Amino acid sequence: MDNLYLYEYSSAPEQFYGLRRVQLQEGGASGCTVVEVTTAGGLQADVLVDTCLDLGLVRYKGFNVSFLTKNGYDSPARFAECEKRFTNNFPAGMLYTCGLRSTGPPSDDGGEYHPQHGRIHGQPAMNLSTCVEDDVLVIRGTIRETSAFGHMLELRRCIAFPVWGSKIIIQDTIKNMTHRPEEFAILYHFNFGFPLLSEDARLIFPEDRKTLPRNDQAKSGLGHECEFDAPQDEQDEFVFFHELKEGWVKLINPENNMSANLRWSLDSLPILAQWKNLVKGDYVLGLEPSNNYIMGRVAERDNKTLQTIGAFDTVKTSLELEFKTI
Repeated sequence: MDNLYLYEYSSAPEQFYGLRRVQLQEGGASGCTVVEVTTAGGLQADVLVDTCLDLGLVRYKGFNVSFLTKNGYDSPARFAECEKRFTNNFPAGMLYTCGLRSTGPPSDDGGEYHPQHGRIHGQPAMNLSTCVEDDVLVIRGTIRETSAFGHMLELRRCIAFPVWGSKIIIQDTIKNMTHRPEEFAILYHFNFGFPLLSEDARLIFPEDRKTLPRNDQAKSGLGHECEFDAPQDEQDEFVFFHELKEGWVKLINPENNMSANLRWSLDSLPILAQWKNLVKGDYVLGLEPSNNYIMGRVAERDNKTLQTIGAFDTVKTSLELEFKTI
Protein backbone atom coordinates (compact mmCIF):
# COMPACT_ATOMS: atom_id res chain seq x y z
CA MET A 1 0.00 0.00 0.00
CA ASP A 2 1.32 3.42 -0.97
CA ASN A 3 1.33 6.45 1.33
CA LEU A 4 1.04 4.36 4.50
CA TYR A 5 2.47 7.28 6.41
CA LEU A 6 -0.90 9.04 6.08
CA TYR A 7 -2.35 6.53 8.53
CA GLU A 8 0.00 7.99 11.12
CA TYR A 9 -2.20 11.09 11.01
CA SER A 10 -5.57 9.30 10.84
CA SER A 11 -6.55 5.66 10.77
CA ALA A 12 -9.96 6.48 9.25
CA PRO A 13 -9.74 5.76 5.50
CA GLU A 14 -12.71 8.10 4.88
CA GLN A 15 -10.46 11.03 5.73
CA PHE A 16 -8.50 10.30 2.53
CA TYR A 17 -10.79 8.39 0.16
CA GLY A 18 -14.18 6.77 -0.08
CA LEU A 19 -17.39 5.83 -1.86
CA ARG A 20 -20.70 7.21 -0.64
CA ARG A 21 -24.16 6.55 -2.08
CA VAL A 22 -26.52 9.52 -1.84
CA GLN A 23 -30.02 10.17 -3.13
CA LEU A 24 -30.82 13.51 -4.75
CA GLN A 25 -33.84 15.29 -3.29
CA GLU A 26 -34.35 18.24 -5.65
CA GLY A 27 -34.42 19.17 -9.32
CA GLY A 28 -34.92 17.10 -12.44
CA ALA A 29 -32.95 14.18 -11.03
CA SER A 30 -34.82 14.05 -7.72
CA GLY A 31 -34.85 10.50 -6.38
CA CYS A 32 -31.83 9.41 -8.40
CA THR A 33 -28.79 7.79 -6.80
CA VAL A 34 -25.28 9.21 -7.06
CA VAL A 35 -22.09 7.51 -5.90
CA GLU A 36 -19.78 10.24 -4.66
CA VAL A 37 -16.14 9.25 -5.12
CA THR A 38 -13.17 10.83 -3.36
CA THR A 39 -9.55 9.79 -3.80
CA ALA A 40 -6.48 10.70 -1.78
CA GLY A 41 -4.99 12.10 -5.00
CA GLY A 42 -7.41 15.03 -5.07
CA LEU A 43 -10.11 13.62 -7.36
CA GLN A 44 -13.83 14.00 -6.67
CA ALA A 45 -16.44 12.55 -9.02
CA ASP A 46 -20.18 11.94 -9.19
CA VAL A 47 -21.11 8.56 -10.72
CA LEU A 48 -24.74 8.69 -11.89
CA VAL A 49 -26.35 5.33 -11.17
CA ASP A 50 -29.68 6.01 -12.89
CA THR A 51 -28.17 7.23 -16.14
CA CYS A 52 -25.79 4.54 -17.43
CA LEU A 53 -23.21 4.98 -14.63
CA ASP A 54 -22.09 8.08 -16.48
CA LEU A 55 -19.97 10.77 -14.81
CA GLY A 56 -21.40 14.09 -13.67
CA LEU A 57 -19.33 16.80 -12.04
CA VAL A 58 -15.63 16.02 -11.59
CA ARG A 59 -13.15 18.11 -9.63
CA TYR A 60 -9.39 17.83 -9.35
CA LYS A 61 -7.72 19.37 -6.29
CA GLY A 62 -10.77 21.55 -5.79
CA PHE A 63 -10.97 22.78 -9.38
CA ASN A 64 -13.82 21.87 -11.69
CA VAL A 65 -12.63 20.04 -14.81
CA SER A 66 -16.01 19.00 -16.28
CA PHE A 67 -18.81 20.81 -18.12
CA LEU A 68 -22.43 20.83 -17.06
CA THR A 69 -25.22 22.35 -19.16
CA LYS A 70 -28.02 24.59 -17.91
CA ASN A 71 -30.24 21.49 -17.66
CA GLY A 72 -28.34 19.97 -14.75
CA TYR A 73 -28.48 16.28 -13.88
CA ASP A 74 -31.22 14.27 -15.59
CA SER A 75 -33.22 11.15 -14.78
CA PRO A 76 -34.64 8.31 -16.89
CA ALA A 77 -38.05 10.01 -16.69
CA ARG A 78 -36.73 13.32 -18.00
CA PHE A 79 -34.70 11.52 -20.64
CA ALA A 80 -37.81 9.77 -21.97
CA GLU A 81 -39.89 12.95 -21.79
CA CYS A 82 -37.35 14.94 -23.82
CA GLU A 83 -36.38 12.14 -26.22
CA LYS A 84 -37.25 14.24 -29.27
CA ARG A 85 -35.88 17.49 -27.77
CA PHE A 86 -32.29 16.57 -26.95
CA THR A 87 -31.15 20.08 -25.98
CA ASN A 88 -33.95 20.35 -23.39
CA ASN A 89 -32.45 17.51 -21.39
CA PHE A 90 -28.76 17.00 -22.30
CA PRO A 91 -26.78 17.41 -19.04
CA ALA A 92 -23.25 16.85 -20.45
CA GLY A 93 -21.22 16.05 -17.33
CA MET A 94 -17.74 14.55 -17.52
CA LEU A 95 -19.02 11.52 -19.46
CA TYR A 96 -22.23 11.02 -21.42
CA THR A 97 -22.36 7.60 -23.10
CA CYS A 98 -23.97 7.58 -26.55
CA GLY A 99 -25.43 4.54 -28.35
CA LEU A 100 -25.90 1.64 -28.36
CA ARG A 101 -27.73 1.47 -31.68
CA SER A 102 -27.19 4.99 -32.98
CA THR A 103 -25.14 8.11 -32.31
CA GLY A 104 -25.38 11.57 -33.81
CA PRO A 105 -28.57 13.24 -35.07
CA PRO A 106 -32.04 11.66 -34.83
CA SER A 107 -32.63 8.92 -37.36
CA ASP A 108 -35.69 7.09 -38.71
CA ASP A 109 -34.73 3.58 -39.70
CA GLY A 110 -37.59 1.82 -41.45
CA GLY A 111 -40.16 3.40 -39.16
CA GLU A 112 -38.09 2.90 -35.99
CA TYR A 113 -37.13 6.21 -34.37
CA HIS A 114 -33.63 6.63 -32.96
CA PRO A 115 -33.19 9.75 -30.79
CA GLN A 116 -30.13 11.95 -30.91
CA HIS A 117 -27.14 10.08 -29.48
CA GLY A 118 -29.21 6.97 -28.79
CA ARG A 119 -30.95 5.68 -25.67
CA ILE A 120 -28.29 4.03 -23.51
CA HIS A 121 -27.60 7.11 -21.36
CA GLY A 122 -31.22 7.11 -20.22
CA GLN A 123 -31.10 3.55 -18.88
CA PRO A 124 -30.50 2.90 -15.15
CA ALA A 125 -27.83 0.53 -13.90
CA MET A 126 -28.75 -2.83 -12.33
CA ASN A 127 -26.68 -5.15 -10.12
CA LEU A 128 -24.86 -2.17 -8.67
CA SER A 129 -21.87 -2.90 -6.46
CA THR A 130 -19.29 -0.66 -4.83
CA CYS A 131 -16.18 -1.73 -2.98
CA VAL A 132 -12.51 -1.11 -2.29
CA GLU A 133 -10.25 -3.74 -3.86
CA ASP A 134 -6.46 -3.61 -3.51
CA ASP A 135 -6.38 0.16 -3.06
CA VAL A 136 -8.85 0.76 -5.89
CA LEU A 137 -12.37 2.17 -5.51
CA VAL A 138 -14.55 0.06 -7.80
CA ILE A 139 -18.11 0.60 -9.07
CA ARG A 140 -19.81 -2.04 -11.21
CA GLY A 141 -23.20 -2.25 -12.85
CA THR A 142 -25.17 -3.59 -15.81
CA ILE A 143 -27.12 -1.41 -18.24
CA ARG A 144 -29.46 -2.83 -20.86
CA GLU A 145 -31.02 -1.41 -24.01
CA THR A 146 -33.92 -3.63 -25.06
CA SER A 147 -37.10 -3.97 -27.10
CA ALA A 148 -39.79 -6.62 -26.65
CA PHE A 149 -39.40 -9.18 -29.45
CA GLY A 150 -36.39 -7.19 -30.69
CA HIS A 151 -32.89 -6.28 -29.61
CA MET A 152 -31.16 -6.71 -26.26
CA LEU A 153 -27.76 -5.12 -25.88
CA GLU A 154 -26.13 -5.38 -22.47
CA LEU A 155 -23.39 -3.07 -21.25
CA ARG A 156 -21.43 -4.26 -18.24
CA ARG A 157 -19.49 -1.33 -16.84
CA CYS A 158 -16.66 -1.24 -14.35
CA ILE A 159 -15.34 2.14 -13.19
CA ALA A 160 -12.17 2.13 -11.08
CA PHE A 161 -10.46 4.95 -9.17
CA PRO A 162 -7.01 4.19 -7.71
CA VAL A 163 -7.14 5.25 -4.07
CA TRP A 164 -3.91 7.25 -4.10
CA GLY A 165 -4.25 8.70 -7.59
CA SER A 166 -6.36 10.96 -9.78
CA LYS A 167 -7.29 8.49 -12.51
CA ILE A 168 -10.63 7.15 -13.78
CA ILE A 169 -10.53 3.74 -15.50
CA ILE A 170 -13.60 2.62 -17.45
CA GLN A 171 -13.90 -0.92 -18.76
CA ASP A 172 -17.03 -1.83 -20.71
CA THR A 173 -18.21 -5.13 -22.12
CA ILE A 174 -21.04 -4.86 -24.66
CA LYS A 175 -22.87 -8.09 -25.38
CA ASN A 176 -25.57 -8.92 -27.91
CA MET A 177 -27.97 -11.06 -25.88
CA THR A 178 -30.05 -12.31 -28.84
CA HIS A 179 -29.81 -15.04 -31.48
CA ARG A 180 -29.33 -12.63 -34.37
CA PRO A 181 -26.62 -10.09 -35.27
CA GLU A 182 -27.23 -6.53 -34.13
CA GLU A 183 -25.89 -3.27 -35.55
CA PHE A 184 -24.43 -1.08 -32.83
CA ALA A 185 -22.70 2.25 -32.31
CA ILE A 186 -20.97 3.68 -29.25
CA LEU A 187 -19.38 7.00 -28.43
CA TYR A 188 -17.84 8.19 -25.15
CA HIS A 189 -18.74 11.88 -24.89
CA PHE A 190 -16.18 13.37 -22.46
CA ASN A 191 -16.90 17.05 -21.74
CA PHE A 192 -14.25 19.40 -20.36
CA GLY A 193 -15.02 22.84 -18.94
CA PHE A 194 -13.60 25.89 -17.18
CA PRO A 195 -11.13 26.42 -15.56
CA LEU A 196 -9.28 23.46 -17.09
CA LEU A 197 -10.59 24.68 -20.45
CA SER A 198 -9.76 28.30 -21.19
CA GLU A 199 -7.99 30.41 -23.79
CA ASP A 200 -4.72 29.25 -22.19
CA ALA A 201 -5.44 25.57 -22.86
CA ARG A 202 -3.96 23.51 -25.68
CA LEU A 203 -4.52 20.03 -27.12
CA ILE A 204 -1.67 17.65 -27.82
CA PHE A 205 -2.15 14.72 -30.23
CA PRO A 206 0.10 11.85 -31.31
CA GLU A 207 2.15 12.50 -34.43
CA ASP A 208 0.89 11.69 -37.92
CA ARG A 209 -2.78 12.24 -37.20
CA LYS A 210 -5.35 12.66 -39.96
CA THR A 211 -8.03 15.26 -39.22
CA LEU A 212 -11.33 15.48 -41.09
CA PRO A 213 -13.80 18.37 -40.68
CA ARG A 214 -17.44 17.44 -40.19
CA ASN A 215 -18.73 20.27 -42.42
CA ASP A 216 -17.73 23.56 -44.08
CA GLN A 217 -17.84 25.40 -40.75
CA ALA A 218 -15.37 22.94 -39.25
CA LYS A 219 -13.27 23.14 -42.41
CA SER A 220 -12.76 26.85 -41.72
CA GLY A 221 -11.28 25.92 -38.33
CA LEU A 222 -8.72 23.43 -39.61
CA GLY A 223 -5.27 24.24 -38.28
CA HIS A 224 -6.75 25.72 -35.09
CA GLU A 225 -8.28 22.61 -33.57
CA CYS A 226 -5.64 22.56 -30.80
CA GLU A 227 -6.25 26.18 -29.79
CA PHE A 228 -9.04 27.87 -27.83
CA ASP A 229 -10.34 31.42 -27.83
CA ALA A 230 -11.91 33.24 -24.92
CA PRO A 231 -15.71 32.86 -24.72
CA GLN A 232 -17.45 34.39 -27.73
CA ASP A 233 -20.81 36.17 -28.04
CA GLU A 234 -21.71 34.03 -31.04
CA GLN A 235 -19.85 31.25 -32.78
CA ASP A 236 -20.83 28.08 -34.58
CA GLU A 237 -19.57 24.86 -33.04
CA PHE A 238 -16.70 22.98 -34.67
CA VAL A 239 -16.59 19.19 -34.99
CA PHE A 240 -13.50 17.33 -36.21
CA PHE A 241 -12.72 13.64 -36.62
CA HIS A 242 -9.20 12.48 -35.84
CA GLU A 243 -7.75 9.22 -37.10
CA LEU A 244 -4.77 8.41 -34.87
CA LYS A 245 -2.04 5.78 -34.75
CA GLU A 246 -2.12 5.81 -30.94
CA GLY A 247 -5.18 6.08 -28.70
CA TRP A 248 -4.39 9.13 -26.59
CA VAL A 249 -4.84 12.90 -26.41
CA LYS A 250 -3.85 15.50 -23.79
CA LEU A 251 -5.52 18.73 -22.76
CA ILE A 252 -3.08 20.99 -20.93
CA ASN A 253 -3.50 24.38 -19.30
CA PRO A 254 -0.16 25.88 -18.18
CA GLU A 255 -1.89 28.87 -16.61
CA ASN A 256 -3.73 26.59 -14.19
CA ASN A 257 -0.94 23.98 -14.00
CA MET A 258 -3.40 21.22 -14.89
CA SER A 259 -3.68 18.57 -17.56
CA ALA A 260 -6.14 15.86 -18.55
CA ASN A 261 -4.76 12.76 -20.23
CA LEU A 262 -7.27 10.57 -22.07
CA ARG A 263 -6.36 7.10 -23.35
CA TRP A 264 -8.57 4.48 -24.97
CA SER A 265 -8.54 1.12 -26.79
CA LEU A 266 -7.92 2.12 -30.38
CA ASP A 267 -8.87 -1.30 -31.75
CA SER A 268 -12.47 -0.98 -30.55
CA LEU A 269 -12.69 2.83 -30.74
CA PRO A 270 -10.77 3.81 -33.89
CA ILE A 271 -12.11 7.37 -34.24
CA LEU A 272 -11.75 10.41 -31.98
CA ALA A 273 -14.38 13.09 -32.46
CA GLN A 274 -13.65 16.59 -31.17
CA TRP A 275 -16.44 19.03 -30.32
CA LYS A 276 -15.35 22.62 -29.80
CA ASN A 277 -18.00 25.08 -28.59
CA LEU A 278 -16.70 28.40 -27.30
CA VAL A 279 -19.91 30.43 -26.85
CA LYS A 280 -20.33 32.42 -23.63
CA GLY A 281 -22.09 30.31 -21.02
CA ASP A 282 -21.71 27.11 -23.05
CA TYR A 283 -17.91 26.90 -23.13
CA VAL A 284 -16.97 23.26 -23.64
CA LEU A 285 -14.57 20.87 -25.32
CA GLY A 286 -15.79 17.38 -26.16
CA LEU A 287 -13.23 14.61 -26.69
CA GLU A 288 -15.13 11.55 -27.88
CA PRO A 289 -13.61 8.14 -28.67
CA SER A 290 -16.02 6.33 -30.97
CA ASN A 291 -16.52 3.44 -33.37
CA ASN A 292 -18.36 5.62 -35.93
CA TYR A 293 -18.60 9.10 -37.44
CA ILE A 294 -21.70 10.27 -35.50
CA MET A 295 -23.96 10.59 -38.54
CA GLY A 296 -27.03 8.73 -37.27
CA ARG A 297 -27.94 5.08 -37.77
CA VAL A 298 -29.08 5.19 -41.41
CA ALA A 299 -26.30 7.47 -42.68
CA GLU A 300 -23.71 5.41 -40.81
CA ARG A 301 -24.98 2.24 -42.46
CA ASP A 302 -24.89 3.91 -45.89
CA ASN A 303 -21.31 4.97 -45.14
CA LYS A 304 -20.46 1.34 -44.26
CA THR A 305 -19.27 2.41 -40.82
CA LEU A 306 -22.12 0.96 -38.74
CA GLN A 307 -20.62 -2.02 -36.93
CA THR A 308 -22.31 -5.32 -36.07
CA ILE A 309 -22.13 -7.63 -33.04
CA GLY A 310 -22.85 -11.28 -33.79
CA ALA A 311 -25.32 -13.38 -31.84
CA PHE A 312 -24.14 -13.56 -28.19
CA ASP A 313 -20.82 -11.95 -29.16
CA THR A 314 -19.11 -9.25 -27.11
CA VAL A 315 -17.09 -6.10 -27.75
CA LYS A 316 -14.79 -4.73 -25.06
CA THR A 317 -13.63 -1.15 -24.66
CA SER A 318 -11.30 0.46 -22.15
CA LEU A 319 -10.62 4.11 -21.37
CA GLU A 320 -8.47 5.96 -18.86
CA LEU A 321 -8.76 9.63 -17.87
CA GLU A 322 -6.06 10.99 -15.60
CA PHE A 323 -5.66 14.50 -14.22
CA LYS A 324 -2.25 15.85 -13.29
CA THR A 325 -0.53 18.91 -11.95
CA ILE A 326 2.07 20.10 -14.48
